[in-house]
Amino acid sequence: MRQVERLSHTRWECKYHIVFIPIYRRKTLFGQIRKELGEVFHRLASQKESLIEEGHIMADHVHMMISIPPNYAVSQVGGFLSGNSAIRRGRS
Repeated sequence: MRQVERLSHTRWECKYHIVFIPIYRRKTLFGQIRKELGEVFHRLASQKESLIEEGHIMADHVHMMISIPPNYAVSQVGGFLSGNSAIRRGRS
């Protein structure tokens, strides 16, 4: 069944397939980082009122199907997720 979201005057269903690839496609997304990264992406997406519907973390890239409200640009949310996830990984 389709899930249609609502804002005050609109109904929307905006889902996007986003792929993140580390520089030089380094195979750095494995082990403990892989487990922590899923939680980090979900927490950051909720800050932008978005929901990760489905995601797969491979050794050298990340696929995710994300539902983004129309009041945010896709590039804005994608940049927020990739930039802040890199900062969070650097602190660990």
